[in-house]
Amino acid sequence: MRTLIFLALFPISLFAQVPTNVIIYEEEEEEYAPCEPSIAVHPNDPSIVVGAAVLDYIFTSSDSGQTWNVDRNESPHGVYGDPCIVTDAKGNFYHLHLSNPSGEGWENPDILDRIVCQRSEDNGKSWTEGGSIGLNHPKDQDKEWAVYSAENGHLVASWTQFDEYGNSTPECFSNILFSWSSNGDEWSEPVQINEHSGNCIDNSGTTEGAVPAAGPDSEIYISWAVNGKIYFDLLAWDGEKYDQLQYDVEVVSDNANWDFEIPGLGRANGMPITDCDLSGKEHQGRIYINWADQRNGDDDTDIWLAYSDDKGGSWTDPIRVNDDNPGRHQFFTWMDIDQSTGYIYIVFYDRRHYKDNWTDVYLAVSKDGGDSFENRVISETPFSPPKKKFFGDYNNISAVNGVVRPIWTHHEKDKLSVRTALINE
Repeated sequence: MRTLIFLALFPISLFAQVPTNVIIYEEEEEEYAPCEPSIAVHPNDPSIVVGAAVLDYIFTSSDSGQTWNVDRNESPHGVYGDPCIVTDAKGNFYHLHLSNPSGEGWENPDILDRIVCQRSEDNGKSWTEGGSIGLNHPKDQDKEWAVYSAENGHLVASWTQFDEYGNSTPECFSNILFSWSSNGDEWSEPVQINEHSGNCIDNSGTTEGAVPAAGPDSEIYISWAVNGKIYFDLLAWDGEKYDQLQYDVEVVSDNANWDFEIPGLGRANGMPITDCDLSGKEHQGRIYINWADQRNGDDDTDIWLAYSDDKGGSWTDPIRVNDDNPGRHQFFTWMDIDQSTGYIYIVFYDRRHYKDNWTDVYLAVSKDGGDSFENRVISETPFSPPKKKFFGDYNNISAVNGVVRPIWTHHEKDKLSVRTALINE
């Protein structure tokens, strides 16, 4: 294992309100530069933090994210990006990702033949070979995420299945699948939850953004987007299996195209993120969906939130999260709820202070159930995204007992780095 410690050297005296930034890892001469980072704080010991990034990077910290060890994960099924790090109630970590069983990448048709889940019982130092989810070759399994349901002890994953990734023919469809496991090794037979199928092009006409959330009574909530709409599905545990109770409830009926253009980026998305308040406080059981779109014009990308107090049966109108004037871009949003308080934390890129492609990282916090947000910059220095390098599709954030750790991709001197901010509420 290589131990790399990068502390940001930028002075923060000019930005007194900005939390200390830490460089977790900076690009070396690699085939893929690190991006699409994911992070999780240990539920019982917030000094333990584990992260991941494209393609196979694993980051571990034992001092709440001040210093980091960097390693590379391996699996017989391959480790090929779209990293997702989650924990269970005991503090076991799970690393879900895409497959590359041949090791040949896109040169071999077996790529994306399944979703892979690896478990660590020692805070990210070692990992199982990986449980196989949704093996259905030649169909492609992509863009997964997972959640742990403490009520019944299940790890739940949802993702997009492509009949054939990138195929534009009308006969090729994309759908949202769902599976669960009690240990991360053995998984249930996948079930399609969506009624509205999409194309296989990987654009706004594709069914994508399936981030699951756990409810207070073992329910699983999943939202996703297609053709300018965001849909919501509800699955309930009956003691033996999950039954679907809500089918494709419209959360947003138009203008929520998740595939859009951001100047200076090769691509950008605003796929929905789902979470639920399990704090036992005032908004217990409230379901939140967070996304980005350009309903206000191609030059004005915004971050949005909607919530439901009736298990997804009805939803509020979209609430604008960023509090700047119109005409700037906010993008790459992710949300987490600190279940000790019910506070909502949303991290995103922000260009409110610039007329060009310079970009900050912002954190929006709501302490009133999503009705209002306080915005603040959390990156010590701005950056301009790379024009030719793959920059990924998302960032991430984890909030546990007042320990808030966002994670994002930064670009400087033609190198990508993965960074966090030390925020303690």
